Amino acid sequence: MAENDTTTDADLTVKQQREKRRAEKVAALKHKQAREKRNRLLGIVAASTAGLLVIGTLVTIVVTSSTPPRDPAAIEIEGLETFDSLEAVHVQSAVDYTMTPPAGGPHNPSWLNCGIYEQEVPAEYAVHSLEHGAVWVTYDPELVTGGDLDALRRAMPSTYIILSPFSDLPAPVVASAWGSQVALDGVDDPRLNDFIVKFRLSPDAPEPGALCSQSLDGPGKIS
Repeated sequence: MAENDTTTDADLTVKQQREKRRAEKVAALKHKQAREKRNRLLGIVAASTAGLLVIGTLVTIVVTSSTPPRDPAAIEIEGLETFDSLEAVHVQSAVDYTMTPPAGGPHNPSWLNCGIYEQEVPAEYAVHSLEHGAVWVTYDPELVTGGDLDALRRAMPSTYIILSPFSDLPAPVVASAWGSQVALDGVDDPRLNDFIVKFRLSPDAPEPGALCSQSLDGPGKIS
């Protein structure tokens, strides 16, 4: 018959009973410590995840709020000139405009294809492009050269913009739209970007969004 190896506390000496209780307490303490460590790790992970979510949310808020869409109607431009009662009629002859460069009025039946030009363009064709919502940026070729000219060209949008030299300007750079114009101090004048944002494809143009391509290229078109 097999010997029963089940041992009870009564079978142990006093010393063995103390050692057994001590071992049980140590095991229970280690179990408690392991459980608390696991809980702390889970708490750290949860806190880190929450922190990352908060940071992500804050970054999203900062990024989206730092570049809000600009309302063209709310942009105010110092020195802006406006011209009322401009005739949007087609003529075949040259036009003697009352402003330099022209910012609207009678114009050729063909519009000028938008783009960047290194030579002066026919005003009567460019004015027709203004009728379609384009902005015409002109510069004095004697004052704007080299790196300044390169920077000005890089600053132009890809559509509904005309950039060309213009002799005898009243300022280094002049930006024109249908019925509006501003003389600028140079290529880095912040009013240039304000003007483009405010007036490019403006609903105040007679035919905003009409074609600014598929018509006439002026001399010296480079893009």
